[in-house]
Amino acid sequence: MAGKKHDLEGMQITTSSPLIPMFEAFRDELDEHHDRRERILKASRDITALSKKNIFSLQRVRQLQSPIPSSIRKEINDRSDTIKELFTSVGPDLQGLNAWRYQRQISSGCQEFVEAISFQHYLETQNLITHHEAQDMIPGGVELTADDYVLGLFDLTGELMRFGITSMATSGTLPRGPGNDGNDGRDILVDLRSFRISFESLDTSFSLTDWSPLKRDLVKKIDIMRQSVEKVENAVYGMIIRGRERPKGWVPDINEGPERGREPVESY
Repeated sequence: MAGKKHDLEGMQITTSSPLIPMFEAFRDELDEHHDRRERILKASRDITALSKKNIFSLQRVRQLQSPIPSSIRKEINDRSDTIKELFTSVGPDLQGLNAWRYQRQISSGCQEFVEAISFQHYLETQNLITHHEAQDMIPGGVELTADDYVLGLFDLTGELMRFGITSMATSGTLPRGPGNDGNDGRDILVDLRSFRISFESLDTSFSLTDWSPLKRDLVKKIDIMRQSVEKVENAVYGMIIRGRERPKGWVPDINEGPERGREPVESY
């Protein structure tokens, strides 16, 4: 005779029912899904926080195309080692179909990581890091999607804006890389304008899904990117046209200009 058990309401459930093992398997699968999702979310948040701290440290650099000071590099390397451990820890959870199933959960961490490493790469070389180079810096088999790579570069323009304005406030000049054959190198505003042209001509047709992060955030990111470039332009205009009237130690107001009232650029 089949065994029976009673729930709290006194209803009888036959334990030999073939549905019981099936629903227990569903329960285990859902529990595993939620545990995996929470692990990835936590790792993504930690990666985001550590990447932001690396960006804060890099904002203390004052020269382009020069080695990062040893004290700053040590801070960055220590955090970068932790970031690699976090990517490695969730790597097994992001293989095969799960790489796309949980792409939203890891996306923010990947974008912030790209922003941090691209900022460091720009300070050292005054060039953009490529998608292949960024992917090589992510261990554990975690895939860096094209959307996350491009969105991370969009956020980079905000950090370049802050770097440029801070440098103007402290040195009175726009950051510029060393040139070749005695010629002056490119300044940061030239690079920002080049980024703006490239981003505005970006073709997003390769993002086939409506929930693609790039399609979803493109309009907002372009608007914020334009604000960042305009703020550096306005600061340069103020420094050139009215610079002699400014007292020593004057700091450009990044909120000046026609962009008042717009959505603020992502800040610290």
